Amino acid sequence: MQGLYYNGKAGIFREDLPIPQPSANESLVRISLAAICNTDREIMRGYKPNFRGVLGHEFVGIVEKSSEPELVGRRVVGELNEGCGECIYCKTGREKHCESRKCIGIEGRRRLFCTVYDHCNSPSAHIPDSLPDEQAVFTEPLAAP
Repeated sequence: MQGLYYNGKAGIFREDLPIPQPSANESLVRISLAAICNTDREIMRGYKPNFRGVLGHEFVGIVEKSSEPELVGRRVVGELNEGCGECIYCKTGREKHCESRKCIGIEGRRRLFCTVYDHCNSPSAHIPDSLPDEQAVFTEPLAAP
């Protein structure tokens, strides 16, 4: 699998990355378009000194596998924050306040395929077919505070 991999010194294009396997309550998304943002540039400047992984958390893709069959085939965009789905914040729609949240992409989970929690594929993450990938990929950076 292909991806832009940061090795601690530089971003390098790799074609030998493993395809992630979704665990329970996750979906496998085939990424059709991904973008690099300033966060990725800051990582390469030392923002996350121990980070090694694939850059880019802005993406558009199609859900290929999911524990929720209704998500398969849906076109979705990336969501930077991934809450645990179990705490009081997540269960009351305040996932951005989850004390266990992960920042997707900064955790090294973006590539030609990625896995995301099914609860991150909420109806707001689905995008209409009329919106081109080249515009939909900006959903996350435009929505970020």
